[in-house]
Amino acid sequence: MSFDLDLTKRLGDSDIACRIEPGEALTILFGPSGAGKTSILNMVAGLIEPDAGHVRVGGQILYDRTIDVPVAARRAGYVFQEARLFPHLRVRANLLYGRREGAGGLGVDEVIAFLGIAQLIDRWPRSLSGGEARRVAIGRALLSDPAFLLLDEPLSSLDRARREEIMTVIERLRDEVKLPILMVTHDRAEAERLGNRIVEMG
Repeated sequence: MSFDLDLTKRLGDSDIACRIEPGEALTILFGPSGAGKTSILNMVAGLIEPDAGHVRVGGQILYDRTIDVPVAARRAGYVFQEARLFPHLRVRANLLYGRREGAGGLGVDEVIAFLGIAQLIDRWPRSLSGGEARRVAIGRALLSDPAFLLLDEPLSSLDRARREEIMTVIERLRDEVKLPILMVTHDRAEAERLGNRIVEMG
């Protein structure tokens, strides 16, 4: 499965355009801030409607001239730049929020083990480090039984040790879980290490 995108959008004074041919599983949108990378993720997720073009993932049409699949039905596992955990819910409840019952994806125990977060499940979000919160956010996305993952600057604002921790998680998602991943970064080293394909914007 892979991304097949041809999108254009006018936002304010900027024209955003992105074309991605079907190909490798982990695609990086690389470029400076303001290039429209996050807007592309939002169009794939269905949060912003393109002015023209199409969104296909694994051959399934999510958007074109006649089709606009609702956000919830697109099955996008979206990990935002901020972890966006619910502060009034402990980690386990955050993980279970939005979980699809009977989903064919990874189970709760599998996700907890995969991400190495068993020691975190009874903690409050405010007590987590940046890397821990990011792993929980990734776990919550995985438990929604996504067809693909959207990662918006998942390594931003992390120190070197936490960045390495999350890069290892992303590599395992790419190589073991094999979900199609569309990831945004402005860091060339991150892009070259993680991406099967790099699409430069801006």
